[in-house]
Amino acid sequence: MASSAVTLSQPVAQPVNKWAVAVAVAIGALLEVIDTSIVNVALAQIQASLGATLTEVSWVVSSYAVANVITLPLSAWLGQRFGKKAYFIFSLVSFTVASMMCGMATSFTMLVVARVLQGLAGGGLLAKAQAILFETFPREEQAMAQAFFGIIVIAGPAIGPTLGGYLVTNVDWRWIFFINLPVGIAAVILTMAALAPDPPRSAQKGVDWFAIGLLAVGLGSLQTILEEGNTEDWFDSRFIVMLTIAMVVGLGGLVWRLLVVEEPVVDLRVLRYRSLWAGSILSIVVGIALYGTVFSIPLFAQSILGFTSQQTGMLLLPGALASAVAMPLAGRIMKVVEARVALIGGSLLLVASLFWLSYLTPQTGESDLFWPLIVRSFGTVLMFLPLSLATLGSIPKEDIAKATGFYSLTRQLGGSIGVALLTTLLARRDTFHRSVLIEKVSVNSQLALDRLASYRGLFLSKGFTFDDAQAKAMALLDRTVEVQSLVMSFADTFVATVVLIVVSLPLVALLGKGRGGAPAADH
Repeated sequence: MASSAVTLSQPVAQPVNKWAVAVAVAIGALLEVIDTSIVNVALAQIQASLGATLTEVSWVVSSYAVANVITLPLSAWLGQRFGKKAYFIFSLVSFTVASMMCGMATSFTMLVVARVLQGLAGGGLLAKAQAILFETFPREEQAMAQAFFGIIVIAGPAIGPTLGGYLVTNVDWRWIFFINLPVGIAAVILTMAALAPDPPRSAQKGVDWFAIGLLAVGLGSLQTILEEGNTEDWFDSRFIVMLTIAMVVGLGGLVWRLLVVEEPVVDLRVLRYRSLWAGSILSIVVGIALYGTVFSIPLFAQSILGFTSQQTGMLLLPGALASAVAMPLAGRIMKVVEARVALIGGSLLLVASLFWLSYLTPQTGESDLFWPLIVRSFGTVLMFLPLSLATLGSIPKEDIAKATGFYSLTRQLGGSIGVALLTTLLARRDTFHRSVLIEKVSVNSQLALDRLASYRGLFLSKGFTFDDAQAKAMALLDRTVEVQSLVMSFADTFVATVVLIVVSLPLVALLGKGRGGAPAADH
């Protein structure tokens, strides 16, 4: 799976300690973000422990993501109906209890059900945390507050595999869930102490269960398509075709329902703000760049470099730490630089890092990845924070909760779209590059014959018979082709992400200024 300053016609009511509020809600958001990625490094152990198949175990990740996107757009309505403090605490408690259920699961079905509950609770944590920060801090402090929040959202996807790799390697996969218990309890205590009490609420009307059902069907189907499409071979699968029909019916029916009811569960009228719809499109791109790279680099490290889960996590850790350093710096920069300018600067840094990564080779080592990942972290931060401020900074206080829920949803969907697109692109380009390389590695290629003879000589020197040495040499040559085609395919995914970022940059002109003075017009 950000926000921005709020235009207020009156002063913001200050809590006893606004930074205590920031810490409390950030811990809740951190739980949600880390659990998006921490499970990825434990799938093999979960599969062996609970007797799941390779296809089934992917649902440990997918079920959480599907439940998450269903809750995100409802977060504003739920906070309004039950009170933002009450709903945030309920989400924290539910998330912590669901985490314990995940860790105690004795069957694969129990684990997936617990992950669904965890995802439903987690969707309320991320969007409400952002909305609470916007409502708590005055405009002149929004940049620093959002920088603090951004550390969580940017660093979380990298911290997850690092922490998960350590726990899986040295303790047990169940502890990737049990570790949420003390953190969740601390977050509940802090939230209860720091957040101001909810104001009295007026009488509530009935719940539009029909709209909620359409939303669950539409967004749930969309997220499942993104999560499982590549595994199911996309539209060659009857399952994906049926999900696509359900998505179209669900989302189409949802839009109709939301436009005809008096009090919709998701207020689409908030999209009248130009900066919100333009920023949300860019948010999808940032989600693709953020989560897509976090997906590609670990896969490259494990499939090409032979890294373990723990080594892969440690590879990503410097970038996560760099994000933590970059966020406060970005917050200070935003006090003097217009958000749109900073956003373009961050985009150029991210583009440079992705081009750098596109020159990976089979001989690439950990040291070769260090600086590109550091530059990527700074670029992502300088996209994330200005985009949040430019998108949400000019939206009135009364609409900020609705806007942050929608904005958070687009980033979450962007991550899923990124992983789905890059996985498919990786597979298709791998097939393409392999076919080209095999055509060149033929009996007519003197280079290939020389390489084969070299491999054969190596095995003959180790005592193998000529036939065995020839067979092993052929297998090694095939493996060389396989590795080279995969490396070229990874390079293609990085270049494709660059193209997507560059193509989307004109939307920056539609955003607000995102700092100081009067915000840009949004209508």
